[in-house]
Amino acid sequence: MSDNLVEIKGLHFAYNSRPVLKGIDLTARRGQVVAIMGNSGCGKTTLFRLISGTVRPTSGLLSVDGLDVGALDQRGLYQLRRRMGMLFQFGALFTDMSVFDNVAFQLREHTDLPEEMIRDLVLAKLNAVGLRGAHDLMPSELSGGMARRVALARAVALDPMLILYDEPFAGLDPISLGVIGNLIRRLTDTLGLTSIVVTHDIQESLRMVDYVYFISEGMVEAHGTPAEIKASGLPFVHQFVHGEEDGPVPFHYPADPYAADLGLSYA
Repeated sequence: MSDNLVEIKGLHFAYNSRPVLKGIDLTARRGQVVAIMGNSGCGKTTLFRLISGTVRPTSGLLSVDGLDVGALDQRGLYQLRRRMGMLFQFGALFTDMSVFDNVAFQLREHTDLPEEMIRDLVLAKLNAVGLRGAHDLMPSELSGGMARRVALARAVALDPMLILYDEPFAGLDPISLGVIGNLIRRLTDTLGLTSIVVTHDIQESLRMVDYVYFISEGMVEAHGTPAEIKASGLPFVHQFVHGEEDGPVPFHYPADPYAADLGLSYA
């Protein structure tokens, strides 16, 4: 069995004739937390869609646990997805279900476990994220951080081998952000799963991940451990890590000289 749960080699993907990913190489080892970073529109979310089999590569290899995701039929994809969890941006809880029923949903849908066992499993998952006492609440009664923690409990309900996190820190206050970061790290280590996190939050990510990939214009611009990324002298990485206004990613969208747009002439 390979140490790499996710292996991506020479991956290309295009929407019709518009290329999005242009030769991505990426690996995520078992038990690791891997961050994928980059400016908006660089292909991060598309990469998640490819890993889950929602779309198929134009070319290249993408394997999860030794399975070529692009070659799987519908039944194979269904079986693979049962071994994955997904934490959607802002949680995406079912608004008309209680916290308990949100976490129980996958267990009821995909297993034949008796309700008594489902109850014990749901309470165990909620206890792991610190919300066992909130099991009767509705999503409308939760704060943003609490909703994200319930969504995390739901994501690990079936004890997946891989969890994909789409912007898990978006919109959170500093306390909730730290709590979610710690939970991702703790659950990855405790359950022995692999976590891939798409995020723009540099400081929190570099604190809790094992490896980082920077994507720019559909290609891996840089990768390394948090220490290597912090010390990187690459202009794109330096601009992203330090939040600088100008660099390889310009502040100004290409335009004619400002004076020309105002109809001014200095001749």
